[in-house]
Amino acid sequence: PRCCPLHLMANAGVGGAVPGWWAAYALAVALLWLCPLLLHAQSAGTTAQSAGTTAQLCGRPVVTGKIFGGKNASDQRWPWQASLLYHGKHICGAALISAFWVISAAHCFQKSHEPSDYKILLGYHKLQHPTEHSLQMTVYRVIVHDDFNKRYIMGSDIALLQLHWSVNFTSHVLPACLPEPNATLPPHTSCWITGWGMITEEEFLPPPSQLQEGEVGIIDNEVCKIYFQSPNTSKYSLHEDMLCAGDLITGKSICRGDSGGPLVCKLNNTWFLMGLSSWSLACHQPISPSVFTRLTYFSSWISEKQEASPNPDPSSAPPQSKPPALDDFNSLGTVHKPRSCTTLVFSQTFPLLLVSLRAL
Repeated sequence: PRCCPLHLMANAGVGGAVPGWWAAYALAVALLWLCPLLLHAQSAGTTAQSAGTTAQLCGRPVVTGKIFGGKNASDQRWPWQASLLYHGKHICGAALISAFWVISAAHCFQKSHEPSDYKILLGYHKLQHPTEHSLQMTVYRVIVHDDFNKRYIMGSDIALLQLHWSVNFTSHVLPACLPEPNATLPPHTSCWITGWGMITEEEFLPPPSQLQEGEVGIIDNEVCKIYFQSPNTSKYSLHEDMLCAGDLITGKSICRGDSGGPLVCKLNNTWFLMGLSSWSLACHQPISPSVFTRLTYFSSWISEKQEASPNPDPSSAPPQSKPPALDDFNSLGTVHKPRSCTTLVFSQTFPLLLVSLRAL
């Protein structure tokens, strides 16, 4: 497999696919995704709750309303979105989950687990234009899951960061809610991914580096596995700690620089953090689903690590510095990615279609 970092919009190129196979692929994908039940399944009956003081504030941004995917995100729409800096450079996304805690992907910390190497940016909308609402937070502790990459590739892809200082919540900086372990999503629930990563495999997000958003549908893991059955992707597999999502019609997937960023779903008028951007095929056409760390699977692990780490003494914290204006995006962090296939052959797309329609 080729190593490559991750982000969210997709290229319009076809990548040299043979027209006959491309037609079969397009037909199967169109039938799969044009069905209203698959595009925007209602989340009625789904329950997800968070406890404590944060629960009263989390998951309810000031700015709401429908904004179609693949575009610039509006200010204050995703106030939990964070940027993870390594030696002052953006390498991954992250999400604020409480006053002292931020969550991201374990693979973002393959170079170092030293807290002083990292900083967290909050309240940013455009990375090159910090405002009076922007914050740069120092990291007190980095907790990477002990099982990351041990049982299978990209397994347990989760990490917690404890901050030196408590975050003061505002309309620009709010946590996302964490789901309970038993929270469930219908197989085709519509959710959102956000990030500052690359536009394509070759194209960086242009100035002023405005936060990008995309609407994606949850895909059942058994259906999603069909996309990763070629010899090139045989080492990569989906497991119960992973969640699959994507939009194969308009072409949205995670890409380089989006790793660790949030996948949020709106349940009962509240946004819950259901996944963290983990891995995908290359972000060019034909688009394949993206794979996320499943947060419900790690609910107990998150609680245990937080309870075992009391809030730090503020007197021991380094001085807070002015939020920077980032202008160097040429060193985004690297993660594993299977080599992409030009397209799925009909023997793969037809079973995918049958499995999906059977789910209706």
